[in-house]
Amino acid sequence: QVQLVESGGGLVQAGGSLRLSCTTSGRIIKINDMAWYRQAPGKQRELVATVTSGGSTNYADSVKGRFTISRDIAKNAVYLQMNTLTPEDTAVYYCNADLWVFGGNSGTYWGQGTQVSVSS
Repeated sequence: QVQLVESGGGLVQAGGSLRLSCTTSGRIIKINDMAWYRQAPGKQRELVATVTSGGSTNYADSVKGRFTISRDIAKNAVYLQMNTLTPEDTAVYYCNADLWVFGGNSGTYWGQGTQVSVSS
């Protein structure tokens, strides 16, 4: 069974930093693009950052210059370094990956989410 598991969320004061991690497990053939999304209360889920298998990155305008996405190919993991956090960054953060897996269930997989709360 393929799983994505996020960690690293928590409560931080405005201006602080957090580093989110997402690890994958299961019968994975290949990991293609990986991404972080977030969903704030009462809002739609939005894309935060993406990283391709080749290492190219892309960011939402709201986090450019503050967040950095990276991946560790050997560990099948993706990270999100979040600096200069503001209360507007408060949300549940979800890991997302496009996976080729054994058994014919290739496609997009999601983690269960990790809560990030930023106090003013």
